Amino acid sequence: MEDIPADFCQRLFRYFQHKEQDESSTNPVPAHLGSCNTIKPCNIFAFSDVVFLQDVSCYFSVLEEGQPQEKLEFTFKLYDKDGNGLLDSSEVDRIISQMMRAADYLGWDVTELRPVLKDMMCAIDVDASGTVTLEEWLKGGMNNIPLLVLLGLKVNTKKRDGQHIWRLKHFNKPTYCCVCESMLLGIGKQGLCCTCCKYTVHNQCANKNPEPCARTFVKSKQEIGKATHDWIKADCNSTKCQVCFKKIKTLAGKWCVWCQEMRHDDCVIPGVPKCDCGPLKDHILPPWAIYSVSKVTVNEYMSASTEPNRPKTIQSRIYLISPVPDTHPLLVFVNPKSGGNQGQRVLRKFQGLLNPRQVYNLSNVGPAALLQEYASVQDFGVWGRRHALICREDIEANVSGVCPPVAVLPLGTGNDMARCLRWGGGYEGAELTEILKEIEASEVIPLDRWSFQVIPNNPQEVEDPVPYEIINNYFSIGVDASIAHRFHSMREKHPQRFNSRMKNKLMYLEFATSESISASCKKLIDCLEIECCGSPLKLNNRSLEGIAILNIPSIHGGSNLWGESKKPDSPSEGRRSEVITDPEILKTVTQEISDKRFEVVGLEGAIEMGQIYTRMKNAGHRLAQTSQITIRTKKAMPMQIDGEPWMQPPCTVSVTQNKIWGLIYQTLCRILTKTVLKLSKKKCTYAK
Repeated sequence: MEDIPADFCQRLFRYFQHKEQDESSTNPVPAHLGSCNTIKPCNIFAFSDVVFLQDVSCYFSVLEEGQPQEKLEFTFKLYDKDGNGLLDSSEVDRIISQMMRAADYLGWDVTELRPVLKDMMCAIDVDASGTVTLEEWLKGGMNNIPLLVLLGLKVNTKKRDGQHIWRLKHFNKPTYCCVCESMLLGIGKQGLCCTCCKYTVHNQCANKNPEPCARTFVKSKQEIGKATHDWIKADCNSTKCQVCFKKIKTLAGKWCVWCQEMRHDDCVIPGVPKCDCGPLKDHILPPWAIYSVSKVTVNEYMSASTEPNRPKTIQSRIYLISPVPDTHPLLVFVNPKSGGNQGQRVLRKFQGLLNPRQVYNLSNVGPAALLQEYASVQDFGVWGRRHALICREDIEANVSGVCPPVAVLPLGTGNDMARCLRWGGGYEGAELTEILKEIEASEVIPLDRWSFQVIPNNPQEVEDPVPYEIINNYFSIGVDASIAHRFHSMREKHPQRFNSRMKNKLMYLEFATSESISASCKKLIDCLEIECCGSPLKLNNRSLEGIAILNIPSIHGGSNLWGESKKPDSPSEGRRSEVITDPEILKTVTQEISDKRFEVVGLEGAIEMGQIYTRMKNAGHRLAQTSQITIRTKKAMPMQIDGEPWMQPPCTVSVTQNKIWGLIYQTLCRILTKTVLKLSKKKCTYAK
C-alpha cells in the first residue's frame, strides 16, 4: 500500500462516496433510448477528482493476453452498469468518453472525433432501437478497427509483416475505399489510411480481407538481393502510367511502395523491371535486404515470489541485414512527444517514406536492442532528435567496430545542437524527402564529448538522479538551470499545458521574469569553487548568478554566450595552452566543437540572458578555455546538462575528456565513430 499514491487513494474514496449517492437515488437511468439520435454526451470532466473503477478495471484487463472478442465481451459487461444485457445512453456515452481520453493519449486529433465516435456507436446499433445488445456489440466491434484500438483491445503500433497500421484520417479530396471501391463520405474523419502503404478503406471495410501491407523483410534466403516491386492498390488521381504513359483512372492502378512508380493494373508485370527504390534509394533498407532467419524461443524465469520457478516463454525473430551496395540506410529514432504533435506526425511520415523497420518510437522501445540488429551493417546513419546523440553510448556498446554519423531533426524547443550544425532551430513542416536529400549532400565533422561525474559531499543524502554522464552540448549551474528546473517541474506536473512550442516559450519567459525578480542564485561565487586543470579560477569582483560550460556555440535555444572573437595578433597565440584564463587572450579565442577544449562563461542574471538572446548584448563574461574543470559547491544548487535540469546537493563536479574519444581520436577511420552530420554551406537552406 505504501507504493500507491495518496492522491489516487483519495480519488478512489471519492468514487465510493459518489457511488453510494447514486445507489440512494430514486431516479434510475432508463434503459431505453428511444432513438440513437437522442444520445447526449455527458461532461467527462464533471468528476475530475474521481477515478472511475470501470475505467481502471478496463485498463488493467486489456493489458492481459487474450482475444479481442473476449475483451469486447468483458468491456460490454463492465459498462453494463445495471446488468440488463443492454448498453443504454449513459453507458454508451461512458464508452465514448473513454475512447476520447484514449485518443488524446495516443496523440490523435480529437477536435472532430466525438461526432465520429457517436456515429460509430450508432452504426453498431443495427436495429436502431437506441440500445446496444451484446450480439450487436461483438459483431460491430470486431469489424471496427478504430473502436478496438481506442478501447485498448487491439495494439496497432507493432507492425507484423503484411499488417496495416491504420489511423483515422480526413481526406481533403475525393477518395475511394480500396475494398468496396465506393467514395469515403462524411464530415471529419472519413475513413482509415495505412501509415506505411497509404491503403485507404472505410471503417467497416478494414476487416473485409483487404490487400496486405507491403512486406518489410523476406522469409527465404534465396530472395535476398532480388529487387522486386511491392504493388499496392491505390487511387492514382489521374497520374500517368510509367509504362504506357496514359492517365490512370480512379482505382485502376497500383503504386510501388519503395520506388513510388504508378502503373495500370494491366501494366504491372511481376519482376520486370527490378525495383530501384526510387529517389530515396540511398536511405531505404528494402525488404530484400532483411532476411528473417528463424523464430527463437527463450525461457526466462519470473521473479515473482509466489511462482519463483515458473518459466516464461518468449518468441522473437532473428534478422540478418544485407544492405544494397553503395547505399547508406538511415536508422530513425523519434520521440512522438517532442514538439507537441510534431513528433507523432514525423513518425508517421518516416514510416511511409522508409521501411518501417528503420523507424522506431522511443516511447515504446530504447535504442540499445534495436542497434543489435544493425551490428553487421558497415555504413548506416542515425537520425533523431536529441535522443540520437544521447544514445551514442548505446551505439558504442551494441555496434562493435562501427559507430554511425548522427543527424538531428529539430523538434520542440531548444535544439541547440541542430542550430550549430545548421539544421535550423525548429522543424516547420518541410518535406522530409527534401531533407533526406540534403543528408546526402552533407559532410561529416567530429564532435568533442566530455565525461561528467558528480561526487556528493554526503552520500547518504537523498538527491535527484543525474540525467547523463556525458556532455554533448553544455553544462550549467545557477540562474539558467534554475529557470529550466522550474519549467521542467511544471511540465511534469501539468503536461497538458505544454502542448505547443509557443506555449513553451511563453512559459519559459514567465519563469525567467520571476527569476530575475527573485534572484535565487545571487552571490553564486560565494557558494562554489572552480579549478581548471588544477589551477583555481579567480572569480573576485564579479557579480555572477550562473556558470556555463560550453561545448557548442549555442545554448538556451540559440544564444551564443561566448560571442564573436577578435583576430589574434599571432595565429598561434594561446592556442597550445592547456588552460587559458587571461582576459586579453580570451578575447581572441574562438569556439570549435572538435578542438578538445570547452569554454567557461559567467552570467550576471536572467536579464543578461535575455539581452544575449535578443542580440542586445554580444556575450557573457569569458572566464576560461580548458580541457578539464572541477567545481565544488557548498549548498544545494540547480544544474543542467544538455537541457535536462535537476537539483543537486553540495558536491564535487568533475568534467574531463571522454576516455573513448581521447583514445581513438587520432586515426581517420576512428574519427567517424564520434561524428554528427553537418550540412555543407552550398546545400544548406536553413539559417545559421
